[in-house]
Amino acid sequence: MSVIVVGSGPTGLMLAGDLAEAGVDVTILERRAEESNLTRAFAVHARSLELLEVRGIADELVEQGFTVPELRASFGTRGFSVDISRLDSRYPYVLMVQQARTEILLRRRVERLGVPIVRGAEVIGLTQDGDGVTLTVRTAEGEHTERADHVVGTDGAHSAVRGLIGVPFTGRRYQTHIMIADVRLDNDLPNAVNPFIAADGFALLPPFGDGWFRAVVWDRTREEAPLTEPVTEGELNASLHRLTRGRVRAADMRWSTRFLSERRQAKHYRVGRVLLAGDAAHVHSPIGGMGMNTGLQDAANLGWKLAAVERGWAPSWLLDSYEAERHPVGRATLRLTDTVTRMVVASGPVRALRPYVVPRLVANERVSRAVLGMMSGIGFSYDLPDTLVGSTGAGERVPDLELRVDGAPTRLFALMDAVRFTLVDTSPNGAAATAAEPWGERVHAVRAEGALPHGADALLVRPDGHTAWSGRASGSDDLTRVLTEWAGTAPAFR
Repeated sequence: MSVIVVGSGPTGLMLAGDLAEAGVDVTILERRAEESNLTRAFAVHARSLELLEVRGIADELVEQGFTVPELRASFGTRGFSVDISRLDSRYPYVLMVQQARTEILLRRRVERLGVPIVRGAEVIGLTQDGDGVTLTVRTAEGEHTERADHVVGTDGAHSAVRGLIGVPFTGRRYQTHIMIADVRLDNDLPNAVNPFIAADGFALLPPFGDGWFRAVVWDRTREEAPLTEPVTEGELNASLHRLTRGRVRAADMRWSTRFLSERRQAKHYRVGRVLLAGDAAHVHSPIGGMGMNTGLQDAANLGWKLAAVERGWAPSWLLDSYEAERHPVGRATLRLTDTVTRMVVASGPVRALRPYVVPRLVANERVSRAVLGMMSGIGFSYDLPDTLVGSTGAGERVPDLELRVDGAPTRLFALMDAVRFTLVDTSPNGAAATAAEPWGERVHAVRAEGALPHGADALLVRPDGHTAWSGRASGSDDLTRVLTEWAGTAPAFR
């Protein structure tokens, strides 16, 4: 009962923590000998915060960050705004916080759970058979092998694990060199995600809330600057002046880099006993700040499924559903970020139309809601296998329902953990909770008061916060079949 996670970024830390919480023996291998000082990810979206809340991390992270409830875009003298605060979530905003702070909280969790992180361990070989996976690992002391039941590659865009299992990473590289920097500005900007889109580039300037801003800048006149050439404050200010029509100037710069953005996705997320998640499975434009978030959501989907396999009670179809559910989400994310990127770096005729067409699209409620749902992560639902007992809302994200348990007010997310299913039973006689008793170690059954979606009085919520089934508690035969389909055969009472 063992898993090796290769890579100690946010995705790997989230996954390892979930596996450890489920009682699985897990080890993290990290190629870097020391902590990285890169801080490219800067935004945590609503769905990721909901998942972090279930893991007891969200509140502390929110305290360390800065909430941004609006996107306010400028096309020269024209523009538009998007009200993020209307999201149906306890977190109706983008949380601006450096990736390093998110990693610190996730790392504390795995350390508390006793997960070893082996640094300076480079995976250089991989073989697998019907019983497990063998890794060849190189360290400062030489080469050795590690053996586990499963291996998960969360080792980034240049994933060694992905290469060793021969999975194609299809897509393309944008021929646009992007500058990223943390800057303090001479100018006041609103508390919003602030994109300035000009004829020859764009500047994205979301605030960290402490006087510093993350500047993501593409300047057509500087797009061929060598990636190894340092970003200077003078170069950045020249681009900001041109792209924002003189509205923005950096007074100080504390960190910067230059990189090429890519749009790629792994053809498969699973090959036998080896799986991929996070940047090892998908990379895309930084516009939208969705990269780290998509990885965290991969981990939340995979962790409980892999734990069920390791614990020996997973239905045969369950682990396959990881790729079936998350690959389409990765593809949709790539399409959205690619569409926005193409709009931003468009050819002359399209650039001329942008100030007129884009605000009209954003003003369309259906379009705006769909884009906001995808960017925040709360708009994604999963298609479940046709062989399962179906129900209204199956596969949907479950909102943070207001409930009462034993007369005290509570919320659904406060009742959940990252390991077990949660069964909410609001029926008068508690028939659903009674039916679930044999699955006690796998299903947390709660008798509660409150309104459930779609008029149900019984709701089975997956550990990743999506609906497995909803219906009437009086249908105990259906519920027994549902629990068997999702949580395996009920264990015998000891």
